Amino acid sequence: MDRPAPRYLWQLRSRPVLDPDFLAAGQARGLSRRLLGVLAARGHSDGHALTAFLDEPIAGLHDPLLLPDARVFAERVEAARGRGERVLVFGDFDADGLTGLAIMVLSLRRLGLDVEPHVPSRADEGHGLSLAAISRTVEEERGLIVTVDCGTSSALEIEAARLAGVDVLVTDHHQLPSVLPQALALVNPHRPDSAYPDRRLAGSGVAFKLAQLLLGDEALEMADLAAIGTVADVAPIVGENRSIVRLGLERLRTDPRPGLAALLARAGVAPARVDLDRLAFAVAPRLNAVGRVGDGTRAAHLLLATDAEEAAALADELEAANLLRRELLAVALVEAREAALAEPDAPLSIIAGEWPVGIIGLIAGRLADERGRPHVVFSTSATPWRGSARSPGGFDLAASFAQLADIFERFGGHAAAAGCDLAPERYEDFRRRLLSLSGPLTPVEPELLLDLAITAPEADYTLLRELALLEPAGVGNPPPLVGVAGFEVVRVRAASGGHTQLVLRRGLEVVDGICFGREDLAADVREGDRVDVVARLSSRVFGGFETLQLEIRDVGPAGTLERLTAPPAVLVA
Repeated sequence: MDRPAPRYLWQLRSRPVLDPDFLAAGQARGLSRRLLGVLAARGHSDGHALTAFLDEPIAGLHDPLLLPDARVFAERVEAARGRGERVLVFGDFDADGLTGLAIMVLSLRRLGLDVEPHVPSRADEGHGLSLAAISRTVEEERGLIVTVDCGTSSALEIEAARLAGVDVLVTDHHQLPSVLPQALALVNPHRPDSAYPDRRLAGSGVAFKLAQLLLGDEALEMADLAAIGTVADVAPIVGENRSIVRLGLERLRTDPRPGLAALLARAGVAPARVDLDRLAFAVAPRLNAVGRVGDGTRAAHLLLATDAEEAAALADELEAANLLRRELLAVALVEAREAALAEPDAPLSIIAGEWPVGIIGLIAGRLADERGRPHVVFSTSATPWRGSARSPGGFDLAASFAQLADIFERFGGHAAAAGCDLAPERYEDFRRRLLSLSGPLTPVEPELLLDLAITAPEADYTLLRELALLEPAGVGNPPPLVGVAGFEVVRVRAASGGHTQLVLRRGLEVVDGICFGREDLAADVREGDRVDVVARLSSRVFGGFETLQLEIRDVGPAGTLERLTAPPAVLVA
């Protein structure tokens, strides 16, 4: 038997026949035919698409006035400014909500308004606009609430605010429920009457667009915050989101605000090396952690900090919270995995336990990734029970939850991630009805989609520089993966954190490979094995010298790539 056996099914993208005009447009930009083939296979197959993908990011920003109720929003803010009203900005407690809250607070303060942030407690207030926040608004004699990354599903709370004499401006990006809140403005690109060209904005992205509306080009300096929120919310990095992220990365790399500079330092990330992976796996978890195990307002204060000393102290708090979050998650995952395995053949898994409310989303996400099916995880430590759901694809959680609206006390979310509040006595009814919606389990073999298949000598700096033009990469624009054939394994070493390090020989040269999250390879791969790999090309700088590195996703025996059959070429016209 050939070994090591690949974990994934390797597939080559279809190789389009390049249209002559597209080829000429690309070559006029100095792009190789190889790179143009990769771009065309990803859908950037005409001159207009090429321009939109590669031009300066500011050209990809749309007119914020096209957002529904944008004009009403601006007029009400201007009225508050004229009256000297005090404002409360209510932001969700995750990284998207926190960064969007910071954008909104900074924008309104720049207009001279008296603004205070409010981040709800996961345990006491849960998702969505809370009655506690409305009570605070009334007590502090504030006349206006602006929500960020929430509010679309808060009809009852917004009615309570109206009866208390408080106007609410909702800014959100979540799917719309059947009953909409009677807010003064509902700025949400998913509204059916929306004329906005790109509905894929994250909550922080909507806040960024409204900052543009209020401040013009001054708002561009807040793209760093919107970039973090967009990546953290796993929004697709295409269209306007990609433009926002490109602008934000430039700010983070060259002039990070004090709070983010301190947070990057705690994470051991040099600003110049910030990329989407570091935002997703170093920055966002630290912003999220403090709200999972403590008070999310501390993360908001970090993002709003203007003093380096204050920022450093807050970053220390977030770092400590992140360490605690990891410990809690490790213990809870052991219990949750055992509970999920009690029904191995169920099309989706629904489990409940006395886990902290702040980590049930992480548990659901980890189990969904590991088992390839949706998971709903309830914390029974709160009343009502708090539920968090994640789906790896193929099952729309938001739509399914909407069909069960009569069961929940509150609910909301996306196709891939949703949350709810559920009375304990409705749990079995929820299980029965959600399982009836899920249908039979259809196992899907996980696959890796390859942009190129090359030989080991072709994995060089020239290709690395070419593929860098596809960055920033993320959901919707995945990191370019290359199948590389013809390596001999020189060294295998298990690394801390569940990773494996490989040293691979090609001719007289050796190349380092790191296999993140693949501790299995330390046992499956042996020195002397001849292998093909699927990897993302990267580089690292040490002692002033740059060296090529492979971020390896999978390993197969020599000849695996040779046996691949690419889909038939299609004409790009």
